[in-house]
Amino acid sequence: MARQGDRSFWIFNALVSSTAVGFLGWLLLVREGGGVNADLSFMPGVNAALNATSATLLVAGLLAIRNGRREVHKRLMVSAFAASAVFLVGYVLYHYAHGDTPYQGQGTIRIVYFSVLISHVLLSIVMLPMILTTFFLAARERFAAHKRLARWTLPIWLYVSVTGVLIYFMLR
Repeated sequence: MARQGDRSFWIFNALVSSTAVGFLGWLLLVREGGGVNADLSFMPGVNAALNATSATLLVAGLLAIRNGRREVHKRLMVSAFAASAVFLVGYVLYHYAHGDTPYQGQGTIRIVYFSVLISHVLLSIVMLPMILTTFFLAARERFAAHKRLARWTLPIWLYVSVTGVLIYFMLR
């Protein structure tokens, strides 16, 4: 059931999410990187660490809510979101300056890599609007709806964070 103020959130969520996906699509598929005189070779490692941090905070947040520690859960989930947001800034900067890193593996591992990468990318597209909606429901104290959506949001967010780290190591 729609409530007062929900329409504004849905418009905001759609605009933010579609703008982010559109910009990342342009960055990765149209713009080829380069042309920026900056050494950002350290960024993939930083981004992997941010993904690992986000995954750790997500698991800690899950444990906190299961133990009835709602305030700790809230802080951990906001921290996980912050780590993911900082990751996204670093990811954009790196890809804007450097472009894509081609995968060098051959044979079966190449199939594994691209399977992980494709699932990672597809799930990351739905992740942002899901996270924003999950946060919105909690902020509106609609905890039953929050819990129902969080049961989908958490594993997707965790998968994207963990596979982000895995992709980093597979590229190295």
